[in-house]
Amino acid sequence: MKGVATGAAALALVLLTFFQFPGHTYLQQDSQIYVPILEHLRDASVLRNEILAQQPHVAFTLYDEAARFLRGASGLGFREVLAFEQVVTRALGIWGLYLMATALGLSTLPAALVATLASLGSTIVGPEVLTFEYEPTPRAFAVPLLICGMGLAAHRQYLAAGIAGAVAFLYHAPTAVPFWAVFVALLALRRKPWGLAPLATAALVLTAAAWSQSGSGEAQAFFSRLTPSQEHLQRIRAAYVWISTWPGGRILHYGILSGILLAAFARIRRVVPVDLGVFLMGLPALGLLSMPLSWLLLERWKWALIPQFQPLRALLFVALSLQFLTAVAGAYAVKRRRPFEAFGWFAVAYLLPFRAVTAEPFPLRRAGVVLALAAVTAFAAGISWRLAPAVAVAAFFAIPIVGGVVNYPRLHTPELAQLSQWARTSTPQDAVFLFPDASHALYPGVFRSEALRAVYVDWKGGGQVNYLKDFAEQWWFRWQLTMADGFKPADLPKYGGLGIAYVVLQPQNRLPLPAVFENAKYVAYSVR
Repeated sequence: MKGVATGAAALALVLLTFFQFPGHTYLQQDSQIYVPILEHLRDASVLRNEILAQQPHVAFTLYDEAARFLRGASGLGFREVLAFEQVVTRALGIWGLYLMATALGLSTLPAALVATLASLGSTIVGPEVLTFEYEPTPRAFAVPLLICGMGLAAHRQYLAAGIAGAVAFLYHAPTAVPFWAVFVALLALRRKPWGLAPLATAALVLTAAAWSQSGSGEAQAFFSRLTPSQEHLQRIRAAYVWISTWPGGRILHYGILSGILLAAFARIRRVVPVDLGVFLMGLPALGLLSMPLSWLLLERWKWALIPQFQPLRALLFVALSLQFLTAVAGAYAVKRRRPFEAFGWFAVAYLLPFRAVTAEPFPLRRAGVVLALAAVTAFAAGISWRLAPAVAVAAFFAIPIVGGVVNYPRLHTPELAQLSQWARTSTPQDAVFLFPDASHALYPGVFRSEALRAVYVDWKGGGQVNYLKDFAEQWWFRWQLTMADGFKPADLPKYGGLGIAYVVLQPQNRLPLPAVFENAKYVAYSVR
């Protein structure tokens, strides 16, 4: 019966992270790029005129094959199957956190508290990633699988840990590389070379998958140098890849986090098994090393692979280990009857979901929420461990409601759905649309995937400039030609010559022409 109750509580926590906080999104960020690629790979007649779909960058991942297989097997849409994958992998990640906590000697309820706190997620400022991603992207599936692998390795289940890490590698190899660098060292230490078998198998599978897609679109360049024009464009469109563009406070932030991480580890070092300690210290060390390494390889040597690999994303392991270790240190402080110490550790664990930068000002309102949650958690745990997880669960509501944390905008509106439905049912399948007054807004990308109609150019669609040189040049040419200077009615005649069939404007920019579609937020015109 205890196992059933534990499983039910774990499922409830997974659903809480999915539907409440940190939450989940679809077609808000990078899935705006992946979904059109998936749709075109599934049916080549769809989005034939869409440059995102024509030049995909998914050859070195099984993300697309898994999504298409699940769609074919279930009969559901990509939204549903990607959400399913997101829930399953997130569940495995939370289980991994629980396994890590129990490997440190914590019993069920304290371990549940630690897993709950770490499940609040962390925003990694600078490279702009998260420990629990909102979007159903390859990295969103890979990171929880790596956490699961860490938990399994902590219990010396090396083959199972290798399988989890190998599946993560298949989903998103760059994210999995730091895990495997540490895991290989651990396997060598334990003299368990057979633990590498899953990685070897995954590498063969990924090579075969990449070969099968070798003729689709532009090939990614791995062993070349960036040209000045590539660097210029990437600094404009993907500045987060270039550490020289970060404010100084962001770099100092990771130094402060590392200091706190070391203090937390030192506080509980006697209960940390070697197998888990290798990950809790090794992965953050690789994350910190990624900063000078990225500067050297990208900013000095101009290696074209680095913007694709994005080693700075390994900084997520600094935040992940910090949040986990401070929660564990807080739990042990409660057990040692040191409430003020527990309060301090819990406060740090609660800080990271607020997108806090320790070297920059922090709003007083949010600071009050952090301190209140830490105090109540320490007090509740001191009274009874049965109360502490419930307090942590309350944080999933307090952080967004009281703390005012809004993780993502609400892009999906009835008006946008109406526009997409009209375009999907009332315009030719090969029609190309332009949103000339959208600037950097994200709604054209939602339209593209919901309407299954090509968008001539939009800001979010430029997210592949890190990967494909020819695509980057084409995207930038289109952007400069139609969007860079804002919308001008006099530009309307040239759109038809570019292959654009329809323009969609906001009502304040309506034209003295008959509209083919109109609602409260959008007005569409035929330009042919």
